[in-house]
Amino acid sequence: MIGMAGIALTLLGLFVTDDKRVVALSWLVGVAFWTAIAIGMLLLVLIHHIVDASWSAVVRRQWELWLHSFKWLALLFSPLVIVSLLGSHDAIWPWMNLEHEIHGGHTVGSDPLYLKKESFLSLPMFLGMTFAFFTIWIWLSARLRNASVAQDSDGDTKWTFMNRKTAAFGLPLTALSLTFAAIYWMKSLEYHWFSTMYGVWFFANCMRGALSIGVLIMVWLYQRGDYKGILNTNHFHSIGQLMLAFTVFWAYVTFSQYFLIWNANVPEETFWYNVRELNADGTPNQWKYVGIFIILFGHFFVPFLLLLSYRFKVTHHIIRRIALWILAIIFLDICYNVLPALRDVHGNPLPFLSAGLLWSITAAVGVGGVCVWSYLKSVSTAKLIPIRDPRIQESLTHHE
Repeated sequence: MIGMAGIALTLLGLFVTDDKRVVALSWLVGVAFWTAIAIGMLLLVLIHHIVDASWSAVVRRQWELWLHSFKWLALLFSPLVIVSLLGSHDAIWPWMNLEHEIHGGHTVGSDPLYLKKESFLSLPMFLGMTFAFFTIWIWLSARLRNASVAQDSDGDTKWTFMNRKTAAFGLPLTALSLTFAAIYWMKSLEYHWFSTMYGVWFFANCMRGALSIGVLIMVWLYQRGDYKGILNTNHFHSIGQLMLAFTVFWAYVTFSQYFLIWNANVPEETFWYNVRELNADGTPNQWKYVGIFIILFGHFFVPFLLLLSYRFKVTHHIIRRIALWILAIIFLDICYNVLPALRDVHGNPLPFLSAGLLWSITAAVGVGGVCVWSYLKSVSTAKLIPIRDPRIQESLTHHE
């Protein structure tokens, strides 16, 4: 009901907002945010199998159950495809319309930078790749989940080896697909921009989002009584360590990208940050302060300093608040990457505190409601933990 309410409110935006592109980009924010979390869950399962981890066996099943949401995410992404096919081709991605006017009165079709990328940035390629992304994610998820559930019945170790093999080819497939998805869906909104770190930035957010949702599920199931006697403080400490590690990783990736672009001072790279700092007349815009907050405090200093503490990592209500904070900042980060692509007649991005943020929140609530519903619906279809996994005993007695 919450998900449907969020979707309905976002649709309402089409009737009360003059520029329909604001709602379209906001819907992209909501879908991208929850798709990133699902990809992170898939990566966590793949990494668990490829390194033969023991501590995560008791929480792995919850990640596997969350992967049911991929089919719904594919369905929820389809309106963006339909608009691009049947509506205005440049309603979301300007390069889809060769007659779309860019700066200087030129069109996309006459833009040298587009002509160099037209074999990649084409509508058939976009559609084919998007279909391939979701196909890969849904197929890998089903393969991993089905083998894990089958092992609950017969305890055969062949399922463990099968998932290990799946992880061996699934990790590079997922790494490539998430990178291309980030480039196609978000980076290509401003296709002039060059960045070799964009896929890694998206990967870092995928992992941090998945770990944070994992913490929320662990705390919820523990408080409900399901995980009592199964989870111990060391499980929370281990997942907290991963949250800390990817906090540092995100900071390294983001700082490196910003520093290299600032140092090189190449117009095709710097404009992306300039738009998110200054208006056309040189005055600071709202996105400048959003960027400072995200990079310095939201994504790094606050979670980094909190996650240094052992007590904070193992105290349920504290680690849950840290997880909620990280999820909120990831959402802001995706807004920061997507919404400024829409600009007014003067070339200024729409303000942060505008209708775009409102519809992004309703879209995130709508898509998130469907994802949570999908997870809750699948909880009853399998055991709480993989009861016959070869590593389950080690996981139950996990110690630091």
